Amino acid sequence: MSINLRGATAVLAFMCVVTHMKPAISAPADDQDTARQVLEKADLIRFPRDAFEVDVEIRTATPGQSAEARKYRILSKGNANTLVMITEPASERGQIMLMKDRDLWIFLPSVSQPVRLSLGQRLTGQVANGDLARSNFSGDYTPKILRNEVIDGENHYVLELTAVDRSVTYNKVIYWVKQANFRPYRSEFYSVSNRLLKTCRYENFQTMLGTLRPTRLVMEDALRKGEESVLEYSAMRLRDLPDKIFTKEHLNKLQ
Repeated sequence: MSINLRGATAVLAFMCVVTHMKPAISAPADDQDTARQVLEKADLIRFPRDAFEVDVEIRTATPGQSAEARKYRILSKGNANTLVMITEPASERGQIMLMKDRDLWIFLPSVSQPVRLSLGQRLTGQVANGDLARSNFSGDYTPKILRNEVIDGENHYVLELTAVDRSVTYNKVIYWVKQANFRPYRSEFYSVSNRLLKTCRYENFQTMLGTLRPTRLVMEDALRKGEESVLEYSAMRLRDLPDKIFTKEHLNKLQ
């Protein structure tokens, strides 16, 4: 029996080409799935999936000015229902922000009706309304993996998060997540014009509700050196939060 070596070689070469083509075809879908999984796992490290309450103190430093401190209590249920209540300063106590889906209102004791706000509007210092009211990235952004990066000897995913629409807090976020444990490390926030607005570092991981979570976020202005806001999270606990408290009609009952 004779063997056609030329034909066999051609078939083998064709099989090799097909074999090498398959990963190239499936890689984009695999990368998208990986990016979504990384983002979701990092979100769960930042905040629990179940309804919870947490206290936040924000200290803002601006060169040439006295440091400012403000305190808030956040009630959150999923990624679509949040109440942000000002607890200090005393002069602003009673003001409450309500987020439903991507709609945001503020209740002022001196005004009869809640006032509509945007998530991207500045709340205090470098902190936008959405930084407190919208706790997770998964529902607002489409992620993709840009690259892997080694920082201090540890591998990190670098994700690009693109806003699903114009109503979310930022148009784009570049997000560093540690590969070994999916802990958030750093983020950069960009405007619609692709201008870097600010950066954020996730620090001081401590156990809250059974998970190591970042309890300090340091937000720095990208244009004005020395301007930063430090968010300190504490007293996180699970809460039974009925849907009715996340309604405009219920806001004045929370005083």
